[in-house]
Amino acid sequence: MSDPSTAAANANGAAVASPPPPQEDGTPVAGSGRMCSNGCGKEAGNLECPKCQSLKISGSFFCGQKCFAMNYPKHNAKFHKPAATPTPKYDFPEGTKDGFDGKFKYTGKLRAVMPVEPVPKRQVPDHIPRPDYANRSEGDSPSEAAGRMERQGKVLNAEEIEGMRKVCKLAREVLGIAAAAVRPGITTLELDAIVHEECIKRDSYPSPLNYHRFPRSVCTSVNEVICHGIPDARPLEDGDIINLDVTLYHGGFHGDLNATYPVGSSVSQENLDLIACSREALDEAIRICKPGTQYQDVGKVIEGIVSKKGFQTNKTYVGHGINQLFHCAPNVPHYAGNRASGTMRVGQTFTIEPMICAGIQKEKHWPDDWTAVTTDGKASAQFEETLLITPTGVEVLTAAPGWTLPEKKVAEDSSAAKKKKKGKK
Repeated sequence: MSDPSTAAANANGAAVASPPPPQEDGTPVAGSGRMCSNGCGKEAGNLECPKCQSLKISGSFFCGQKCFAMNYPKHNAKFHKPAATPTPKYDFPEGTKDGFDGKFKYTGKLRAVMPVEPVPKRQVPDHIPRPDYANRSEGDSPSEAAGRMERQGKVLNAEEIEGMRKVCKLAREVLGIAAAAVRPGITTLELDAIVHEECIKRDSYPSPLNYHRFPRSVCTSVNEVICHGIPDARPLEDGDIINLDVTLYHGGFHGDLNATYPVGSSVSQENLDLIACSREALDEAIRICKPGTQYQDVGKVIEGIVSKKGFQTNKTYVGHGINQLFHCAPNVPHYAGNRASGTMRVGQTFTIEPMICAGIQKEKHWPDDWTAVTTDGKASAQFEETLLITPTGVEVLTAAPGWTLPEKKVAEDSSAAKKKKKGKK
């Protein structure tokens, strides 16, 4: 197989430059006096690199077409390729530093902005019941480990369902209060403090705190962060987008939801469309939930919507069962062709939480072992609700007051679609 760069050089060929002007007496110059730019040791003729000409780079002459073509990759790399884009500079606010001491190559503009003086772990009053992982040094959950034996998802009884309704209502209240505080200039550590205090006011434990050693009470995922962003001292900027992922533990049950919000008035149209798409994808996935629906069908619905709008859905992170356990069966992937097992049964509670990416859906993790970011540095948006399967369909336990599932969008009339297609041609 030929090298593509060499093939390109062969296809273009070196341009023939004008011969050097004659001597004063009119005698033609016998040789150019130039050496071949490839360093082969031969005298260069009048063959000049055409790309150098277009870029107005002078002095690239070669001894012959063959030498030019054979050495084009090296010449191209040296003279034509633009210098690598420098990493955008970030001015760390006074009293903060790079959380990874400048040793990590970020994928986008976001930085881990950590206080020079660390913020202590937030405390929960002793009278508030807490999950089993709360006081364990590794943050592991023995009950979740035991629950992995249940592959189809637990069916809750009437009393347990009421416990889920209550905690989900409280979780929605806390998310609403935190969302109201989102503005340029506020730090995600400040948002974390708001969430923590509002949980305490409701005699609830903030579920993320110490879960597998997660250090804060809420996940704050900004711009290119797909999920699990750790609150820090970076002030939000006008034009950012931020996802707040709130989970409460109350009365022995977890309630989990999240939403993505624009920050300020300068958010790009692409990111506004991304936010809208992620909400629409979740709503349409909720629409198919009822007894007998296969969990794998959720991803098919989501990807069908997302791909039409030119976005991608992350394939690593999934929705999950939730009840007395923070995470349990069933798994609910958000992409088509997944192999999730099981069908929805009356009394099951679980989340759907598609993570939609403006560019490449694959993730890279920051050295904190939690923050998952897009590999290309483009934005990601997400929405999540906790759902209950009922005899007649689905109940959105974390729904905002007065929220109802939007009317299904009417498919474009076939004749109109044909006209539109014809117009494009």
